[in-house]
Parts: sequence; C-alpha cells; structure tokens
Amino acid sequence: MSTTLPVIAAVDGSDDSLRALDWALEAAHRREARLRVVHVRQYAAWAQTDVLVAGPPDTGEDPVLDQARAHLRGRAFAAATEYVGMEGVPGAVLPELGADAQLMVLGSRGRGGFASLLLGSNGLAAARDAECPVVVVPRPGREVHGEAPGESGPRVVLGLHVDSPDDASLSFAFAEAALRGARLQVVAAYPWPVQTWAAAGQIMPPVIDEVSIESETRVLADGFLAPYRERHPDVRAEPYVVPGDAAGHLVAASRDAELVVVGRHRRRLLAPARMMGSVTHAVLLHAVSPVAVVPPAPPEE
Repeated sequence: MSTTLPVIAAVDGSDDSLRALDWALEAAHRREARLRVVHVRQYAAWAQTDVLVAGPPDTGEDPVLDQARAHLRGRAFAAATEYVGMEGVPGAVLPELGADAQLMVLGSRGRGGFASLLLGSNGLAAARDAECPVVVVPRPGREVHGEAPGESGPRVVLGLHVDSPDDASLSFAFAEAALRGARLQVVAAYPWPVQTWAAAGQIMPPVIDEVSIESETRVLADGFLAPYRERHPDVRAEPYVVPGDAAGHLVAASRDAELVVVGRHRRRLLAPARMMGSVTHAVLLHAVSPVAVVPPAPPEE
C-alpha cells in the first residue's frame, strides 16, 4: 500500500454518501492510496458555546460508520480502509481535513435540508474551501439538454478558461485521464456575440469577427495544453472550442463523461474569501457526472 496521502470519503448514512463511497473506493485503488471514511456528527454549535466547531476524533460507536463497513464488506481493496468518527460542524470540519488528503469525495446531498436542493451545504463548503480537489457525486436522475460532443468511450472533461488557465486543474485533469485510460475533452468557450456600447441605448457591431475569436481561442488552448501533452503522451487531449455559455457546454459535455474537472477562483486582493465562481457553481448543480473542483495552484513567489 502506498504511503501517499489518503482519499477521503465523507459519509452521513444517506444513499448519496454511499454512492460517493463507492466512487472513492475506486479512486483510492487507482491511486494506490488508503481510503479514509469520515463521518462528522453534527451538533448545534450556536447552542453550545462551550464546544469547538471541530472536535477530536470520536472513538465510540457510530452507526453511520458501521453502515459504511457493511457496505464495503467483501469488496476488493476495502480491507485497508480506515474509519474515522468526529464531532463538529461538517461544513467546517470537512474542508479542514482536505489539508491531509489528496482527494475528498462527497455526495451531492446529505440527510438534511430540503429535498428539492440540488447541492447540500456540506458539499458546497468542501468544494469551496478544501485545500485538496473535491469530487461531488450527483444524485441519479438528472437530465441535461443538448448532446455530448465528440466520440464515445471513456472521457474526462476539463473546463479551460483561456484568459486565466490554472496549472492545478490542467494537471489534475491529465492525471485523471491517464489513470482511467480516457481521452481528455477540453471545453474552451469564448464570449459571443460581443457587444460594444457606444452611447446610452446604442450598441455597436463587434470590430472583430467570430472566426477570428474562435481561431485565437483554439491557438491559446493548444498552447496551454502542449506541455501537459508532453508529460502525458498516452492521453489524447482534444480542445473543443465553442461560443457562448461555458457552464452550459460543460453540463452538456457531462453526459456519459466519467468526470468533469473545473477550477476554483484564486483569492484576490479585493476579494480575499474563497470563491468557486459562477461556472463552477452551475456545473456542480446541473452536471450528470461526478464533478471535481480543483483549488488553484499556489501563486509563484
């Protein structure tokens, strides 16, 4: 067994978390890493001023962890799985655990909240705040409009913003495609139509044509992909350059995809809080495949 950081599966006894547990077990096996199953028992921190938001591991009986053990019993590669019970506020505890993990996996919904919610608060908090990539496994039954582009076969999808590409998302997507023996479909969307405001109530036609914007976007995308293609010669990476809404294209591409990879916004001077971004948020809400949210690479000194 590798000594690398573990893959964490967050469970709460819900069907969604058990689906995430299955996904995490396969991910740990691919990475030759330990699987750590974590259940955070929630208490009302606002009602207990004498307790911490994140408590120490709980060594007592935990029916949720017992359920997880039973769920994995007899599975290949499950023997080395470790089970950890904790107490605290899950939305605060889980992101902190990401500092000592290479990947965290959650279901899109937990046991609490409203049945109509598409993404639970704990999944949102982990995807926004954890220091490791976070995979959110959606509930079955979601529908997407439009057709998934490209040929059939194992496929990982990456959302690439050519104006501000992030090395962490590119590295993660190529590595994941290599682990799965899948091709990498890189969705690079450009804004169109472009509107220029000349005066109040007046819109000028764009000074550049769409073909030029598409061509420039493709050149930029190929340039950003080039060093990763050299590092992963077995991964066939194909840029898919399209006009309009990036979130809509990524959601459509999630049909039959094994994973969609999106980045998280880097902290800015005037916006120091962690933010996911509107595209990442929309993909988490509507994609039909698991979605990996990758934190940005640390800024260079």
